Amino acid sequence: MADLSQKSNVKKRKTVEYGRYGYLFIAPFFIVYAIFQFWPLLYTIWMSLMEYYSKGLKEIGPNFVGLKNIVNAFITTENEGTVLFHTYTFRALGNTVFMWMLNFIPQILLSLLLASWFTDTRVKLKGQGIYKITMFMPNIITAASLAVLFYSLFSINGPMTQLLRWIGVIGEGYDFMKHKLPTQILIAFIQFWMWYGNTMIVLIAGILGINPSLFEAARVDGASSKQIFFRITLPLLKPITLFVLVTSSIGGLQMYDIPALFNVSQGGDGLPDFASTTIAMYIRKLTLASKDYGKAGAASVVLFLVTLLISLFFFFILGDKEERVTKKNRKGV
Repeated sequence: MADLSQKSNVKKRKTVEYGRYGYLFIAPFFIVYAIFQFWPLLYTIWMSLMEYYSKGLKEIGPNFVGLKNIVNAFITTENEGTVLFHTYTFRALGNTVFMWMLNFIPQILLSLLLASWFTDTRVKLKGQGIYKITMFMPNIITAASLAVLFYSLFSINGPMTQLLRWIGVIGEGYDFMKHKLPTQILIAFIQFWMWYGNTMIVLIAGILGINPSLFEAARVDGASSKQIFFRITLPLLKPITLFVLVTSSIGGLQMYDIPALFNVSQGGDGLPDFASTTIAMYIRKLTLASKDYGKAGAASVVLFLVTLLISLFFFFILGDKEERVTKKNRKGV
């Protein structure tokens, strides 16, 4: 009996716990995330609660002011006491959301259409690889190159401006870059052109992950391509669609490079009414130019909250309704 107990103790000692090595493999991600993502987020929230800015060579603060900066991001008052809701934060955020919507909606619709065409066995498009590479190519080109290219094409003496002037679409002396809506449309089009190919590839991967037997059974039953797309493809594509919508909203609301290059090409704030200024550009201006770190933190928190609300909206719309109903029933029981 003593020998058996000794053998069992030896076996226990030799047993290696491999589970702990998993923590070592995932530790680098959490360390990097904590240093470069989580800590800056907490610091930004803390900064939004402070009065902290530079006035000449003198620094004011940091002094705790609570939610004053965040309230001022939405509401401000003139000297006479008039309450204004049209703050710079609102204008920059409005420009951002508008330009994001202009490129986001066509991007999703076109990407879904192309993904369904490329995966439909009835259509049988030839040379699909060439089409996919061509559509993905703008995503490889740097945003700076595309911004400079389109600015050159649509400047007052650019080739596209001269062509539109020659065919009578615009008048003499018309400058796209001096008007708010045309500039916003150009920026939105560049964003759309850059990213619709990437979105298409992701959606194609999602469709190819659906069990082919479902499509075959639907065709045997006489379903059309339209019925298959709306009754089978779209419902089963919800997780991938949700991923695309959330990532597109996060990236789109943080757009900076293309609008900033349009602004720099004009030599500063050449556009009327804050036209090409996004919320990310406004945050940078507050941080580096005005050196008002409290307001910059408040604007960052506003951007975070708007992004969070849009993401939650997508989760609510595209989430699993059956799972939510099941959870409610369990709570009722």
